[in-house]
Amino acid sequence: MNAPVNLSFEAHKAAMDDILQRQKAAHLRDGPPSAEKRIQWLDRSIDLLIGHQAEIAKAVNADFGSRSPEATALTDVAGSIGPLKFARENVAKWMRPEKRKTTPAILGLFGAKATVQWQPKGVVGVISPWNFPVNLTFAPLAGIFAAGNRAMIKPSEYTPATSDLLKAMFAKAFSEEEVAVFVGGPEVGQAFAGLAFDHLVFTGATSVAKHVMRAAAENLVPVTLELGGKSPVILSRGADMVTAAARIMNGKTLNAGQICLAPDYVLAPQEEVETFVAEAKAAVGRYFPTIKDNPDYTAVVAQRHYDRVKGYVDDARAKGARVVEINPAGEDLSQQEHRKIAPTLILDPTDDMKVMQEEIFGPVLPVKTYKTVDEAVDYVNAHDRPLALYWFGTDEAEKDRVLQRTTSGGVTVNDVIFHVAQEDLPFGGVGPAGMGAYHGHDGFREFSHRKAVFQQLKKDIAPMLGLRPPYGEGIRKYLASQIKK
Repeated sequence: MNAPVNLSFEAHKAAMDDILQRQKAAHLRDGPPSAEKRIQWLDRSIDLLIGHQAEIAKAVNADFGSRSPEATALTDVAGSIGPLKFARENVAKWMRPEKRKTTPAILGLFGAKATVQWQPKGVVGVISPWNFPVNLTFAPLAGIFAAGNRAMIKPSEYTPATSDLLKAMFAKAFSEEEVAVFVGGPEVGQAFAGLAFDHLVFTGATSVAKHVMRAAAENLVPVTLELGGKSPVILSRGADMVTAAARIMNGKTLNAGQICLAPDYVLAPQEEVETFVAEAKAAVGRYFPTIKDNPDYTAVVAQRHYDRVKGYVDDARAKGARVVEINPAGEDLSQQEHRKIAPTLILDPTDDMKVMQEEIFGPVLPVKTYKTVDEAVDYVNAHDRPLALYWFGTDEAEKDRVLQRTTSGGVTVNDVIFHVAQEDLPFGGVGPAGMGAYHGHDGFREFSHRKAVFQQLKKDIAPMLGLRPPYGEGIRKYLASQIKK
């Protein structure tokens, strides 16, 4: 079921709530799904991605204006199949009750048991974003399905062709009691966020997350928020600048920097900035000899985002920054069919520039200088905790100091973004960059209720120990044994 866009907010919410209640009823009716059922859900998802890869590439390209099928296959298709396969391989093991120690330990010796049972929460809502519209729908589903939950999905209105395709895809493989997709604009998203899910996952902007969390709070719905922020790169004096620049610019130009984990700004030793600039130019030249009509170079998704990113550059230039546009073929990008912005370095940025105040989400990279690494650490710590931090270098002691003294959602050392591809590592933010984490086993745990179960001894030993009224010497001896160091 998909509510027509001309419905009122209340009608949207009522239509979606009807599906939610049906999914909750089905969950209660069928009980916790077996490992085989969960694997079936995961397999159906994998089959959808494999069977629709050409349609996915076409829809994403239409929504962005220009994004190569290879980029979509890498990030949205293969990048989704990996998490689903990992969950499929491990779900039976993850489902096993986890043994815990009894307190006091002697109870365990006599046969008492303490365990954690992993129980499906029920119905999980997923609000997915536009930048990787397929991956950031399917990757959470790996943990959601592995944990035995049903799902309701609200994809982004900024990628309408892909959202419509997702709706059609899921309808082919799942009943509405298993998975339901709702397309539409902000009014649909607002109504969706206010539903009484058993858990809600939101991926998107921090500003929007505040509204989502406020709506979820009305029903005390637990949330996983995957946000963003300004993820810094710290270049150590021992870094291999050729490799570092190549990897940083690859991360910054992937999807034209429209990635929550994209390196947002670089902190470089002041005497090595020009070397970094030269190597960044060389790397971009190798990746993208041309930009304007190059299908490998992704366009900015919408005009308002194009104007926003261009505005950062104009603001920085007006306030005195040195702007280096990396345009290998010297093309005129002012007249073009799509919204492509050349990779642009902003040198010597100051904190009064918008580019240093807001998440960029585009192919623009400020480069600040530092004299000591402690100065770089202090700069990072003076701002909101980022979703990611990247350090390049060879000094292990410096690396450890940077990682210990900074707090970020995750870290990649000597590269960017790659920690998100490690299925056995949790992915999540901290503070304004998000809350909660998923991927792999951590996703299974995030979308499961950890039910504590204690199984008492069959023989009632409490009277033997004098732990029940009337109290006497027995309980006093017991308390004396407990109330001490």
